[in-house]
Amino acid sequence: MTDERELDGLFREYRKTRDIKIRNLIVEKYLYVAEILAKKFAGRGVEYDDLLQVASEALISGVEKFDPDMGNRFTTYITPTITGVIKNYFRDYSRAVRLPRRLYAVAAKVREEADAYFKENGKKPTVKQLSESLGLSEELIMEALECRAPVSLDATSGSGDGDDNDAPLYDVIKDDEDAFEAFEDNEALRAEIEKLDPTEKKVISLRYIQGKSQSETGKILGVSQMFISRAERKIVEKLKEALL
Repeated sequence: MTDERELDGLFREYRKTRDIKIRNLIVEKYLYVAEILAKKFAGRGVEYDDLLQVASEALISGVEKFDPDMGNRFTTYITPTITGVIKNYFRDYSRAVRLPRRLYAVAAKVREEADAYFKENGKKPTVKQLSESLGLSEELIMEALECRAPVSLDATSGSGDGDDNDAPLYDVIKDDEDAFEAFEDNEALRAEIEKLDPTEKKVISLRYIQGKSQSETGKILGVSQMFISRAERKIVEKLKEALL
């Protein structure tokens, strides 16, 4: 890579002349930073090429604004800048692809009705039964069943009985630098949850989406509260490791 002093000279020359050729040369020298950061956030619901484009645009903007006389190295300045832009892109992207509010409302009713049926009969209702009990079409029921409600960062881990072990899922999985604070709809978290095995996903669904306590979750799955507690800790650690 070009000597840092040479690059500082290019920055100073660009600030004086605003020569696009010089700017493009600087961008080319630091494009590797955009590529690294795009790869870091890839595989979380957005294609790498899209992330690279976002990161590259942030890089260009950073080159145009950077002042070498401020005493900071450009890499120190541009890394958090690009990271912030990518996080904002995830936030805006998740809002753009969000399912209609009405469908989430229907999905909540379907889950509630299905849970009530399961508690009363010990088995899951069919789509036809849900359709008849709720007065909705079978097509809408099926669409609602496929709808995944957003995982809440305020949902708690622990026993669910208000003891000291209860903590928001966000606090359990976040790192010291709040790397996922900007992901309001938690695309990365949901992507990792999709990789869990069926039993683990059921635990997450009951505990963090439906708000069941560990005891209630254990009864539904036919296991002890202690089993759910241990499974939950294992799942949280798995998610934490994957995200961080």
